[in-house]
Amino acid sequence: MSETQTYLTLCCHEQWESGLSWNTVCRGDSLELAPDAFTGIACLAPVDGGEAGFRWSRLKLRGSVPRDGSIRVYVRASDRADWPDWSGLEPGQTFSAQVQSLFGPPAATALDAWLGCTGRYLWLALELTAGGAQRPRVDALSLRMGGDHMVDYLPAIYREQDFTYRYLSIFNSMFQDMEKAIGEVPRLLDLASAPRELLEFLARWLCVDPEEDGDLRRRLPQVLEEYERMYTTQGVARSVCRLTGRKPWLIEHFAVDPNDPDCRNPALYRKLYGEDPYRFFLLLPQDTFPDQRSLERFLSRMGELIPAECTLELVLLKPCVQLDWHTYLGINSRISDYVPAAIDEKMTIHYDTTIGGADHE
Repeated sequence: MSETQTYLTLCCHEQWESGLSWNTVCRGDSLELAPDAFTGIACLAPVDGGEAGFRWSRLKLRGSVPRDGSIRVYVRASDRADWPDWSGLEPGQTFSAQVQSLFGPPAATALDAWLGCTGRYLWLALELTAGGAQRPRVDALSLRMGGDHMVDYLPAIYREQDFTYRYLSIFNSMFQDMEKAIGEVPRLLDLASAPRELLEFLARWLCVDPEEDGDLRRRLPQVLEEYERMYTTQGVARSVCRLTGRKPWLIEHFAVDPNDPDCRNPALYRKLYGEDPYRFFLLLPQDTFPDQRSLERFLSRMGELIPAECTLELVLLKPCVQLDWHTYLGINSRISDYVPAAIDEKMTIHYDTTIGGADHE
């Protein structure tokens, strides 16, 4: 059985507005009820099946229907291109009654339905109703135009029987949907085309928390390479940058080893960095974390992103003028501008002012 099924899909506002409407509006490319309306009808322009006696079969709607709302589909098929009664409809308070008397009872009250009418031209009317704040919405309407059918594989005597065709159409639609779902698996597993909800599912497969990185399409293709270098100095720095948005400074034990013969001040380095060879220091600006909760969450997350048996000590650097503990030139230290000394509120001592001494001094 062929996987190819031909459908004609209506999915843009030009198509929804091609006919007559009452109390319906287009929001983007979706058809919805007007803001203050609880019922509305959109009569679409006729669809051409391409041949006389065309058999209209499956109709699928894509959208949403709330529990207290409904979508009714009215259809009429004919081999004649003109239908004067349809053009005579007058949108207004009696529009719903006009459509019902003209089309008859609705052919479908669900998102997936069987039409079972014949004729080259098909007229469609969509009636949307709402019973509360939530409104029904139609994103797309698809009509089956051709393709394989189970009845095509039966002897000729069964092919013209309407009951057999309609009965097998139930299972035919089920198989079509399964074939379509199977055919879409490669697209759904592709990071470039997967929808957002499935992209988050794929991220968890790769041990990536979707809440920590909003741009998953950019990061996931690189995540395997990140894992290869995760526990290196560059990998730890990259993890910190991703979680905080700040460029960190990493100080490892061997860089400040107080027992190194070249260490200029062993006593100071022991106070600052200790002697534990499995501990490294992470330096970040003081304003990196807005609150204590963010800081604790960062430390908890970093516990999973550093090498085993290593410990991380976070140092938040405060901007300062004098050199103090954990003060680093070019990182969190600054030199003050020249400020003239003041004698009183009206007099200041500038750099060219001489107090006392001889003129030559």
